[in-house]
Amino acid sequence: MVALCQLLPGPASSQIGIGIGIVRAGLLGGLVAWLGFTLPSVIAMALFAFILQGSDIGIGTGWIHGLKIVAVAIVAQAVIIMGQKLAPDRKRATVALAATIVTLMWQTALSQALLIVAAGIAGTILYRRTLSPEPPRLTVHVSRGFAAACLSLFAALLIVLPLIRQGTSMNELALFDSFYRAGSLVFGGGHVVLPLLEREVVPTGWIGKEDFLAGYGAAQAVPGPLFTFASYLGAMISGVKGVLIATTSIFLPAFLLVAGALPFWNALRRNAVAQGALIGINAAVVGILLAALYNPLWTTSIQTSGEFILASVLFLMLVFWKLPPWTAVIAGAAGGMLLDLF
Repeated sequence: MVALCQLLPGPASSQIGIGIGIVRAGLLGGLVAWLGFTLPSVIAMALFAFILQGSDIGIGTGWIHGLKIVAVAIVAQAVIIMGQKLAPDRKRATVALAATIVTLMWQTALSQALLIVAAGIAGTILYRRTLSPEPPRLTVHVSRGFAAACLSLFAALLIVLPLIRQGTSMNELALFDSFYRAGSLVFGGGHVVLPLLEREVVPTGWIGKEDFLAGYGAAQAVPGPLFTFASYLGAMISGVKGVLIATTSIFLPAFLLVAGALPFWNALRRNAVAQGALIGINAAVVGILLAALYNPLWTTSIQTSGEFILASVLFLMLVFWKLPPWTAVIAGAAGGMLLDLF
């Protein structure tokens, strides 16, 4: 199940929960498992957005900037951990660096999709003879016909939504399309969604970069899948309606892909080409995350020596002291307030 959810785009932890629910109790079980795993984080992130909007504390105050610096430290930790696991040798490190260069030089939603495809092709060429031992077969009570319909709907929405969006001025449809595309094209889990979401919501003027990074920093303190950062963005953009649209649309691809892939997984995971593609994609994910660490995180959060010192202390807490992320969030907010005083 973990291997399948690594291969699919979207929030891996949520997809594993959906998959377990489907295996245990069918499609309704998958839906209930997703709700139980996701809802607490959705509520917490939406409440944070509403509190931020309703307060008279300016977005540029110290504690908010401290949250942005927290995001720098946490993503730096993620780059190191993922790099050690997914790009440990020269070939994969080269793929990762190439992904970083392409992401920084060509910053569009299309570029990330093409980059993932290219990395998968590179992986099949470099690692097509690397076949992992076959695990036990997985029993899934979903028909292949229904699974094929889920995969077809996933692809159709990905293609049709941008076309309809061009011909209408509905803000709700544009919001659904942006978050659906983010949930469909992001490989590697929560942190990697940062650059794609930033390109969807900041240049459009839906949310400012300061608000965006503050919410991303706060998301580190909330238990649950990091993709519920979308709930915060939806709340900031369009209130409760935005929460429902953003949350549903960013997680919908995960449900369609898991329900669509599970019945075919026993055959697919024995395929050396598929496994090689996964190796290449995972290496590219490291590079995409490294690019996000530089832009927008580093370029907008680390401008002074004091900010660099605070980021270094937070990085030390996470990587060497092995403290949980919520402690770094508290320390970062407090450190940001101190920097604001001086």
